Amino acid sequence: MGHDPRIDEKIAKAAPFARPILEHLRALVHKTIPDADEAIKWGMPHFTYVGKNLAAMASFKAHCAFSIHGESHDQEGMGTLGKIGSFADLPSDEELAKRLNEAKARIDRGEKGAWREAPRKAKEPIAVPQDLEAALAANPPAKAFFEDLAPSHRYEYLEWITGAKRDETRVKRINEALGWLAEGRRRNWKYER
Repeated sequence: MGHDPRIDEKIAKAAPFARPILEHLRALVHKTIPDADEAIKWGMPHFTYVGKNLAAMASFKAHCAFSIHGESHDQEGMGTLGKIGSFADLPSDEELAKRLNEAKARIDRGEKGAWREAPRKAKEPIAVPQDLEAALAANPPAKAFFEDLAPSHRYEYLEWITGAKRDETRVKRINEALGWLAEGRRRNWKYER
């Protein structure tokens, strides 16, 4: 289908090495999936099929990235193809076309992407440190609210406090947390509506 002029602009602003790679990937998507549309999502060029994300590409200073939605991402977090610095880093056009058609088929079947189905790693529990425990004991309203918080909200406070690198920062965070807890506020209360 039609080309989005915003993607033309993104390609034009890319590093010289990246432009022919991005143009090639764009042409390959449209050749393989003729009814693919284009959009800018999260600031990146995306290709959609029946309104669903099919693929995306991006350009950085020293490499490009290309993601086929529904595939697991590369370990370096650079899309599903890893860092692309030249045409030599790309799979063959036939391989890419096959993978794009598989993504299209997943959309046709209504499947979610593989990245959504991967189980999340459980967070390691954080014990209440002694200094925080002592501070909470001296502030009954803060202690009562902290103990009534959902485990995930307690975890946010504990992760923030124990993540301090310096003792001064840790003390400051404990004092700030006590004030918020005494007022009945969760750790990220500033972002709540």
